Parts: sequence; structure tokens; C-alpha cells
Amino acid sequence: MKSRFFLASALFLAGCQLTNTVEEQANTNQEPKEASTQVKPAKTVVTPPIVKPEIKVITPQEQEDLWLRIGMQIDTDAIPENKDVRHYRNWYLKHPTHLETVAKRAEPFLYLIVEAVEERNLPLELALLPIVESSFDQFAYSHGRAAGLWQITPPTGRSFGLEQNWWYDGRRDVVESTRAALDLLEYLNRKFDGNWQHALAAYNTGEGRVFRAIRNNKAAGKPTDFWSLSLPKETSGYVPKLYAVADVIKNQKKYGLSIPMIANKPAVAVVKPGIQMDLGMAARYAGIKTADLQKLNPAYNSWATSPDKNNDLLLPINKVARFNKQFAASNHQGMKVVRYKVKSGDSLSVLAKRNHTSVKQIQRANNMNNTNIRVGKHILIPVALQDGESSQLSTALQQVRSQNSHGGGYRTIYKVKSGDSLWTIARKQNVSIDQLTKWNGLSKKKTLRVGQKLTIWKDSNDGEIIRTVYYKIRQGDNLSTIAKRYKVKVADVVKWNQLSGQKYLKPGQQLKLYVDVTKVSV
Repeated sequence: MKSRFFLASALFLAGCQLTNTVEEQANTNQEPKEASTQVKPAKTVVTPPIVKPEIKVITPQEQEDLWLRIGMQIDTDAIPENKDVRHYRNWYLKHPTHLETVAKRAEPFLYLIVEAVEERNLPLELALLPIVESSFDQFAYSHGRAAGLWQITPPTGRSFGLEQNWWYDGRRDVVESTRAALDLLEYLNRKFDGNWQHALAAYNTGEGRVFRAIRNNKAAGKPTDFWSLSLPKETSGYVPKLYAVADVIKNQKKYGLSIPMIANKPAVAVVKPGIQMDLGMAARYAGIKTADLQKLNPAYNSWATSPDKNNDLLLPINKVARFNKQFAASNHQGMKVVRYKVKSGDSLSVLAKRNHTSVKQIQRANNMNNTNIRVGKHILIPVALQDGESSQLSTALQQVRSQNSHGGGYRTIYKVKSGDSLWTIARKQNVSIDQLTKWNGLSKKKTLRVGQKLTIWKDSNDGEIIRTVYYKIRQGDNLSTIAKRYKVKVADVVKWNQLSGQKYLKPGQQLKLYVDVTKVSV
């Protein structure tokens, strides 16, 4: 056994010696000895593979600019290149300031709208619909009584859960109207078997009219696509206008546009006080102006939120913490207001004592200059939330006026009469002579002509939101019914449209109305 072990050891040592000899000769560039017939192969040099740096793909949601987030998700290959789309695209390209204005108005709201559209997995073009509907004017109001960013009519609003009352109009509530508009669009898309063009047309003009147009084309053997349907002019332009907006926003660099950036992050957040609040008080808690708060919360028709529900507030996201802290520090003081119908024997002092408030506060709540009240009329009475404490009423809402070339108020036309002068007209219209001359490019020394038309700008009262509405007269209309419908005075309609010498209204005739949108919710 031992002899086998030693033999194996000897062979092993001999092998090691031979190996070492070959390696030593290789290291000294000497030929291996003839006794060895084994040739060692050359070493192989392995080149490491070239690793390209990974390029991170930025998703739409990771973009810094919200417009890019939208544009990346729009398939412009699906947009038809026809004369209607080209017409509206050219309009937007020729009027770049329009989209600049839209971007400024949309900045607080567009992010939450995009989030809502994405959450439902809907086409991102729908987030641009408020551009077509209202140019992102949260107080927009149409001759058809459609209101808000999404231009929802009263019956449609009620059908989709938007409350409309003296205090509140859900059609102007940005969060709630967005929910209702997307509900409606999804409903219409289902009704039209997934055809978004038909659904959008129906959103504009009503599903019944679109279905009738489709049936008529089928009966006549014509195509039933959107472009082949016989629809009202406004509706026929509605879909191509949205396509044009989508194309321009997605390809703004291609078209040489520079739409102001909107940060791709939340700009506002909802707070839920759970009680009725004076908007002025809420604004103080948040540290912002009352007018700015109203712009973010256009649904409230008066200077307070609703008494029982619909009293949520949209606040700038960087003001939410301050609001919550101040609200808590005030022991959650908001206010309570009742709308009271005056009865026989009532007086402001009696009502103030009964409701633990003051005559002055009731006057401020109703913009009253005296203590006169009339039986049967409604007045607002602020009621203390805690016994013995008076509601902290804010001053009247700052003016949020119509957005037009003048920048505020609304325009009227005054026709110069015999005996008029700049001084007498200024006194009658409660404006200054300097304003009259500036608005009309006149010299104070120049004589006025009888029949000459002068532009006069009127300011809206505090808290009013004035929008210009063009109303086309229909068969059976009269000034009284029109004025009642839009909560304006007949005398004002006559003055705005120079109708004093006109006995009859003609169907198709167009009237210009200056409507306070906070008074036409119900």
C-alpha cells in the first residue's frame, strides 16, 4: 500500500517539475525542451462589450409643463386634415394672445381637470374642452343659459347632480362641474357606441338632435360620420375647433407658438370647513384677497357659502395649512346667515335682537343705506354661531368685473340729445368729464352733435359678475320676458340696445345684455 502511495507521489512531483520548466522557458522566450511535445495555446484577449448609458424616458406625468403632459397623450395622426380643422387652427395661430389669456385663466384649474380625465382613462383632448366652451372663464354665461367652464345648462346640471339655488350654482363649481361634465361625456360616448365625434357633437347640441341627423342620413343613403351630418353651424364647428386646439397645443413649437407654461403640479386643494362661511372671513384665514377667493370658488352667488351643504372651498395649495390653523384658532368660527321674509311688525332692530346680531351687520349683509324694510321682501340676517357672539361679516366682495377690452364693467351707448353737454351727460351718467373724453377720444372744447353716440363704461356693483350675452329674439318674445329670464330691467335692455323708438321686436334680431351671472342660477 505504501509503495503505491510513494509511486503516485513521485509521479506527481515529476509532473510539477515538468510544468515549472515549461513556464520558466516561456517566461525567458526560450524554446521548450525537445523532451516536451506539448505546445501551450496563446492567451485570448476578451474585449468587454460596450455598454450604452440608459436613456431615461420622461413620462407625460413627469413633465414639468402641464401642456406637454397633455400634448404627449394626444394622437394628432387621428386628426383629419380638412378645411374646417385648418380654418380653426389658422385662427388660433393668428391670435396667439388668446391662448396666452386662456393659459392664465386655466392655471389654477387645469391640473385637477387633467387628473380627472386621466383617472377615467379618457382621451386627453377632453381636458381642453373648456378652451372651446368658455375660454376657461369660470364665470362664462351663454345666451342658452349655459354656465361655467364646461358651459352646462340648468336641466343638464340637475340631471347630473349639480345643485342650483340662491346661494350656490354647481355649474360654476370647478370640481363638481368637471365631475358632471365627464359623467355626461362618458354617458354620451356609450350612447353613440364609442364614437367620440358624435358624443362631442351631442355634448354641444343634445343627443336627440345628433340621433335625428344620423337617422336622416341613413334614410337618405348617406354616410353617418360626423362630417357628413347636417347639424347646426355652431355644432359643425365644435369638433374641428377642439381638434385644432389639440393640434396647436401638441405642436406649438412646430407652429412657432409659445404658450405660457403651467406647472405640472397641483395649484389648488379642497378644504372642507363643514359650515357656512363668510368668504371675507375665509379669505382672511387663508391670507388672500376676497376677490381672489371668489375667483377660485365661482359657484357661490353671494358673499357666503351655502348654509347646509356645498360649503367646500378651493384654496391655493400653499395657503391650506394657514387656513386650517387660523380656522382652528378661531374655534371654527364661520358664520350663519338666514334668508328671511319680512313680516308685518318687523324692523331691523327687532330682527337684530332676535338673531343676536346688530342692525349694522344686517345692513352690510344687504348693502342697505337705511333701515327701511318692506313686508314680503327677503333680507339676509347673519346669525351668531355661538350664543352672544356676532358673526364677523366681511365687507362687500371686491369687484370681479367682466373681462373685455376695457378691463372692467360694461359698456353702454348714449345718444346725444338737444341741449346736452359733456357736463350734463357726465352728471346724468354718474361719470366724470375726463372719463367721457378719454373713452370717446374727445376734446373738452369740441361741441357735441345731436344724435352722436358716446361710449360710457358702467361699473358693476360690488360682488356682481357681469358677462355680455347676445340674445337672438325668437317668435313670441317680448322685452318683459327677456328681461325676466336674465334678471335685468326692461329699461336697461332698451338703453343697451337703443330701442327707445322701436315698437316691435323682430325674430332673429340680436340683443346685447349685461347679465350678472350670480343672479341667474335659478
